[in-house]
Amino acid sequence: MNSKYAETLKVILECLEECNTCFDACLKEENVKMMAECIRLDRECADVCAFAAQAITRNSPFTNQILELCAEVCDRCAEECAKHEEDHCERCAESCRKCAKACRQAVA
Repeated sequence: MNSKYAETLKVILECLEECNTCFDACLKEENVKMMAECIRLDRECADVCAFAAQAITRNSPFTNQILELCAEVCDRCAEECAKHEEDHCERCAESCRKCAKACRQAVA
């Protein structure tokens, strides 16, 4: 693995975990319908974070493009989670913003 991505990988894995936590917690909310877009984006974001982590650990020649996509999906997820007042959504939004920033710094 390219050591220049070591810190980015850590942030990506934290984001993956927060997205999964938020996804699971949203499913347990009373008004699940209201959380539908949040749930969908948590899922998308967790998947792209997992893909980005794999790209980094296997030295993929597409790592930078994948990190750019990861940043974009993280932005969208953060935007959606920020609309909700639940703790898990707020933590997820914060983690997604941090991840998007780390991904963009890694490819700069």
